[in-house]
Amino acid sequence: MLKTPAGTAAICLALALLSFFQFPGHTWLQQDTQIYVPILEHERDPSVLRNDLLVQQSNVAYTLYDEAALGLQAITRLPLRDVLAIEQVITRAFGIWGVYLMATALDLSPGAAWLLAMIVSLGAAVAGPQVLTFEYEPTPRAFALPLIVCAIGLAAHKRYLAAGIAGSCALLYHFPTSSSFWLLFALVVLLEPRKAWRGLIPLLAAAAVLAFVAHGPPLGFFQRLTPLQQQLLHIRAAYVWISTWPVGVILHYPILFAVLLAAALRIRGIPTNLRIYVIGLPVIGLATMPFSWLALDHFGWAFMPQFQPLRKLLFVVLMAQFLTAAAGAKAASKERWLEAAGWFTAAYLIPLPLDLRPLLAASLLGILAVLAARRAPVLGLAAFFAIPALAGVANYPRLHTPQLEQLSAWARASTPRDAVFLFPDAGHSLAPGIFRAEARRAIYVDWKGGGQINYLKEFAAEWWSRWQQTIAAGFQPQDLPRYRTMGIQYVVVQPRDRLPQPPEFDNGSYVVYRCE
Repeated sequence: MLKTPAGTAAICLALALLSFFQFPGHTWLQQDTQIYVPILEHERDPSVLRNDLLVQQSNVAYTLYDEAALGLQAITRLPLRDVLAIEQVITRAFGIWGVYLMATALDLSPGAAWLLAMIVSLGAAVAGPQVLTFEYEPTPRAFALPLIVCAIGLAAHKRYLAAGIAGSCALLYHFPTSSSFWLLFALVVLLEPRKAWRGLIPLLAAAAVLAFVAHGPPLGFFQRLTPLQQQLLHIRAAYVWISTWPVGVILHYPILFAVLLAAALRIRGIPTNLRIYVIGLPVIGLATMPFSWLALDHFGWAFMPQFQPLRKLLFVVLMAQFLTAAAGAKAASKERWLEAAGWFTAAYLIPLPLDLRPLLAASLLGILAVLAARRAPVLGLAAFFAIPALAGVANYPRLHTPQLEQLSAWARASTPRDAVFLFPDAGHSLAPGIFRAEARRAIYVDWKGGGQINYLKEFAAEWWSRWQQTIAAGFQPQDLPRYRTMGIQYVVVQPRDRLPQPPEFDNGSYVVYRCE
């Protein structure tokens, strides 16, 4: 079964589903989908959320993310959440297949290759740029990155046309994530021009599609940040400024790169078509640190917060995870048991916090992986359950509550379609963004929605003005008439801010008043 295409596809899909439902898991409306989902809903029906600042300009205008999601929704008639979940699982499966192909390119046995796919499927958080190797939410990057891994695996086996198709699909979803792959693919074309050029055909087609669908505001490629933009980025998106990172975070990546190189040297004989990516992508990632400092921190290049080059550091983490696991599998195949356990432990440690409990869990999993690499790859599945149980890792909080669902259902059924809500005492809470998407009612301003300042200059100024006038100023009962003049019809407050008047809605966690 392992050697048949149907068997391979089944295993990839099974691992993708395991990673989706068990660990690292998935989320909905807890991070960037709070921005993407309202935009998609508004594009599907312009009357939805038309009074919400968040949907006035789109940050998916230069991608096929929205067209793909809405097209699939129209075909399947499924809710948007289900459509995006299907895309997320399928692209994860392609990424898992890519890791398997990368592993078999190292002449590892199918069992060891599947073990590596399991280890990399555990994902990892990338400190500093605040990104993940396996995204929890169905965002453009969540679809693009596994497709890039798939393209790398195909290129490692010299299947250049297929690699070009996978890489081009990634480009259509998220150009910043795919750009490094194509930069290195150009090197592959130079090394093997007679074969690799075929991979450029899908790239040309993808570029033509993007040129056709692009409809957004100018990217500001030749502009510099205004003082207000710089101030707001430091407040709302400080992670884009490497000068604000702790020294320990900055040093983490050269150290991890050294571990990666040691593993690569220990493996020996990595094919050129694979070595270009497993070494080249981390090198590009490291290079983004001085580059970002010069381009953004020093020169204030306005394109940098949109492109976010520092997020290419995820390739340092991803390839360190892959190569340490591969070094463990190689050592196990030669019966160097202690060395194999050490490499596997390192691979499991990469996604875990540095603490005693995670270290013990990684050590146990490292020993178990030695047995899995040699005799029973299925033992690798234990990590999906052991990491949350033994290491105590919880990747994300539980933000959806029955009370918030009740509030959203009430607003959706009992308030005008064009009503505008404000959560004046919410602070940085993510609840308003969940409410916006679930209730399909406009929010005057919220913290998560401010993430658009990375992309949209005009949005940044308006968002900051609204924030300063409302949430930053704090909630006062006498502000209700003023809110009304600003176009706000309802305020949602916590019970501690209850007013001496009958509310429109009250469930013990949220109290709603009409602005009069």
